[in-house]
Amino acid sequence: MKARMLFLLITALLLPHKTVVGFGDVDAALKSRLQSKLDSLYAGGSFPGVVVGITLADGTNFGLASGFVDKARSMKLKPDDILMQGSVGKTYVSAVALQLVKEGKIRLDDKIEKYLAKELWFSRLPNGNEVTVRMLMNHTSGLVRYEFKEEFTRDLTAHPDKFWKPEELVAYVLDSQAPFAAGQGWEYSDTNYIVLGMIIEKVTGEKYIDLLRERLLLKYNFVRTIPVEGPVVAGLVQGYAGADNPFGGTDEMIKDGKMSINPQFEWTGGGVASSAKELARWAKLLYEEKAFDPSLMPEFLNGVPARLGPNTKYGLGVIIRQTPLGLSYGHSGFFPGYMTEMMYFPDSKIAIAVQVNTSEFRTLGRPLARFIYELMPVILE
Repeated sequence: MKARMLFLLITALLLPHKTVVGFGDVDAALKSRLQSKLDSLYAGGSFPGVVVGITLADGTNFGLASGFVDKARSMKLKPDDILMQGSVGKTYVSAVALQLVKEGKIRLDDKIEKYLAKELWFSRLPNGNEVTVRMLMNHTSGLVRYEFKEEFTRDLTAHPDKFWKPEELVAYVLDSQAPFAAGQGWEYSDTNYIVLGMIIEKVTGEKYIDLLRERLLLKYNFVRTIPVEGPVVAGLVQGYAGADNPFGGTDEMIKDGKMSINPQFEWTGGGVASSAKELARWAKLLYEEKAFDPSLMPEFLNGVPARLGPNTKYGLGVIIRQTPLGLSYGHSGFFPGYMTEMMYFPDSKIAIAVQVNTSEFRTLGRPLARFIYELMPVILE
């Protein structure tokens, strides 16, 4: 036994830091109990399938799955299957932005006009002259959601293969009335992170997706986390959005190997597909101060009251919740056909990510966060 422990320790020390995700094997009994609980949660709904990623306190990382890739129940989901993350993709944008803050290329309390005032459309941006980078990141800018504008969903459906430029997305909110003065309210909006992405590209002279790959995905060996660049997403499982889906009008989101709308439009508002297993590893890395300089963690977690549930705040790309299991950091995600919930519990240092291949909330039988709340006690028992 001592020889085996010595071998594991020496191996861990010799491996490059970015590839070390845990020590030892997953306890078979624990994994069996978790699978049983997940199967029972799945049986309580009427949706196609669910995948779960878990990273334990020591870094041990593994995945679980229950249910099927398709409604025909012809193929079972696997723990490494890839699903769309939706807005959880904002967590990578936040990490890149905070890296640039440390490098002095962006300042959180700079007004965004410093970076974008020369853009022809900027004078028409609601609250534009008063919005700061911090306000974009914590959704206090007053910029409303472009993605739920009727004009946008109509145009997206009419032009499913269109490659969307950021300024085309922002155009849907130009000249609109802001619901509150900059910094004087809170409203979740993808538009904030689209504008943030434009600033990131402006100050670096590089494409955001290239920065994401170089600074995070390659550095930390995320091989099943994919920036979405077009309607074909390698390895993506089928997602179901329901008959009333306003984003493309179809229930099945993948037809003949490509998505029924071009998911590239999400860009820095989301724009990532992954396995739940890798997503749980990302959560632990992010919330344990490894994705950007630790000196910025207080800024990251300096949340403002958010209308995302009781006792909930929103920091710089992080949802801060008081849950039945204590404090959690994380993010939720929606993309037509897919939903994601990611949480990290600082008291236990455990991260869990849950993804389903449906966006019909009512079919789950419970809020997606409840999957995490019911799996966590199994880990802790």
